[in-house]
Amino acid sequence: MSRDAMTRQMQTGQGFIAALDQSGGSTPKALKLYGVPEAAYATEVEMFDLIHAMRARIATAPAFRGDKVIGAILFEMTMEREIAGQPAASYLWAEKGVVPFLKIDKGLEAAANGVQMLKPIPGLDALLDRAVAHGIFGTKERSVILGADAGGIADIVAQQIDLGLKVLAKGLIPILEPEVDINAPDKPAAEEMLLAALLKGLDAVPDGAQVMLKLTIPNHPGLYAPLMAHPKVMRVVALSGGYHRDDACARLAQNPGMIASFSRALTEGLSADQSDADFNATLGAAIDAIHAASIS
Repeated sequence: MSRDAMTRQMQTGQGFIAALDQSGGSTPKALKLYGVPEAAYATEVEMFDLIHAMRARIATAPAFRGDKVIGAILFEMTMEREIAGQPAASYLWAEKGVVPFLKIDKGLEAAANGVQMLKPIPGLDALLDRAVAHGIFGTKERSVILGADAGGIADIVAQQIDLGLKVLAKGLIPILEPEVDINAPDKPAAEEMLLAALLKGLDAVPDGAQVMLKLTIPNHPGLYAPLMAHPKVMRVVALSGGYHRDDACARLAQNPGMIASFSRALTEGLSADQSDADFNATLGAAIDAIHAASIS
């Protein structure tokens, strides 16, 4: 796999990143939205088999290719499995031209100081080494900002930057994701604080290195333009955060330069019982809409 080609695609590709990284806590909800009730599986193994089947169906669909979907974020178990008879990351890049990322966070701490920090990540070095061996390009790590608490936001950014430096040291590109909850009562103020904290935190990134940022679509369009222009930022991508697809796309389109990295908004309308034709048509329409918002 050519990391140079992957880097060029992530820096300049005209498309978006698909988030196919639902983990143990969010998988039941994702399956339910896909038309698979909890009664359909009895064990965690069966649950993960079903969610992998959904992800493989998405990844092998005709519309899922690198001209519009420039990257995809995988769950750890997906990285260890195959899609269409190939290791998942290899399939995405070799067959679809889609750059593979890996979700590495292990969930959130309890809320304190207006934020939910990352839980510790046991075996981080070994996980990153496995990611490199699988041909993964970068990682994603999500924590959450619940309100405009400057101290909490400074702490969450410091934690994200620290983890990002460890990822960079392995030759991988981190997607730092300090998500601002879309329901935060003081969301605009929290976003202003986050912008300031990120601009300061990027000083710790070595010259010549780059990270990516995955952020909630801001209330004030264009707020994150200084991050997009920053030499240590490869790309700024947007999470859908619970907005329905149409709303998320409309908000994203008001932020030129910011591209989507949607999960629920991408899979909205897909169902396990759809025929392949209906499934592919529904997914294709979603990809077209998210792509259009990402390049506006």
